[in-house]
Amino acid sequence: MPDAFGEAPTIVYMPSDEPGRAPDNAAPGAAGGAAAAAAPGGRERGAIDDVTLRMPPKAGAPGGDHDDRTLKMPARPARSTAEDDAPTVKAEPKASFVELDAEAQEEGRPQDLKSAARAFFKRHHKKLWWLHTAYALSLGAFVVAFAQKGFQHARFLAISVSVAWLLVLLFFRLFGTGARQDFATAWRGARLRFLVMTYVLKNLYQGMLFFLLPFYWKSASLDAPNRWFVLLLGACAVLSTLDLVFDRVLMRWKTLASVFYGVTLFACLNLVIPALLPNTRTLYTLLSAAVVSVLGFCTLHLPFGALWSRMGLVFLVIASAAGVGLAYGTREIIPPVPMHLSSAAVGPSVLPDGRLAMSVKSLHFSVIRELRAVTDVVVPGGDGDRLVHVWRHEGREILRAPEETLRVPGPEGAVRLKSQLVGGSLPRRLAGHWTVDVETEDGQLVGRTAFEVTE
Repeated sequence: MPDAFGEAPTIVYMPSDEPGRAPDNAAPGAAGGAAAAAAPGGRERGAIDDVTLRMPPKAGAPGGDHDDRTLKMPARPARSTAEDDAPTVKAEPKASFVELDAEAQEEGRPQDLKSAARAFFKRHHKKLWWLHTAYALSLGAFVVAFAQKGFQHARFLAISVSVAWLLVLLFFRLFGTGARQDFATAWRGARLRFLVMTYVLKNLYQGMLFFLLPFYWKSASLDAPNRWFVLLLGACAVLSTLDLVFDRVLMRWKTLASVFYGVTLFACLNLVIPALLPNTRTLYTLLSAAVVSVLGFCTLHLPFGALWSRMGLVFLVIASAAGVGLAYGTREIIPPVPMHLSSAAVGPSVLPDGRLAMSVKSLHFSVIRELRAVTDVVVPGGDGDRLVHVWRHEGREILRAPEETLRVPGPEGAVRLKSQLVGGSLPRRLAGHWTVDVETEDGQLVGRTAFEVTE
């Protein structure tokens, strides 16, 4: 290439009228050094610079002399100190056509139907989520009404809790937990799978929890500690309808999701076991539900390989024992579903068929010669528990009557219990607040009736 086009010209910068300027006959290297020695900051702004263009020697020229040509550069105007200190203002870049087109779509001028749908969902997605929440609450109300039709549908909860367990397990295996669930920058397919799985889980939870609520509501007493478990289930049911909270909080952290699933599983099994195995004692149902719930919680946190190891089995045994102990210690705050009171009253006398001649909520102590209580307990899950009447005056136990002395003929599907306070069993001071509780022999409260004695 150099042979074809010859030698390229060389540009030599020669600052003029400055101290340290190289002489005209200086070598190119010396000129470059002189130029470097003269710092640009030490020169006047109006100085004229010379630029020497060194041309390659012409072909056939004697001695191969270079043909140098000097160019005079115009003087640069000097700037004042004020101009040097003036601030620099950067202009904002102009919006590109793509950005303007996106803004036009956001302003409601989409290009086609697909773009219009995207723009609509982008502008109103939060409103649509809240609309879906209202729909979920309406669906929950329908499930509550459906649950009133019969206890036999409770066995289908076993299928729901099994599917929910599989989905929760698969969910955290696919999407991870905590900060690993970064769907703001995830690709579209991952976000779609996330939304589909959470939608299916929400519908499963809504169906289970709203189905459970009527049974626990009927078995609980609002003035007793077991009302707190009903309130917990109600909070879980409402939470399952709040799409934004369910997706962005509950299903983001494995521990929260596992506790939520464990509570739901425990509540379901208390209803499913009597439906599948009638005449099961409530305490056995409670402890069995606790063991299964603990195992379900552990499978969501431990790898399957670890569960079958020696240390894993020891851990499961200890965790199950802890769950059983917790369930037994808190049995008084858990309603004994599906049992519930259909009627309960206190009066001064009874009819030949065992019903009260009159029921009272308040009476004067002077008319009391005896007090009788009659309760009807519905037992759709079978008669697996022994029941007792516990009379209390101002919270102090007065009488505990076992079922053997209480049970009388009653309506089909219910256990009628009758007890009485007469003569010496009546305390000297009758005025105050009285309650008659129906409890299982293990201490779970089935229902309560209350009355006042005035002075």
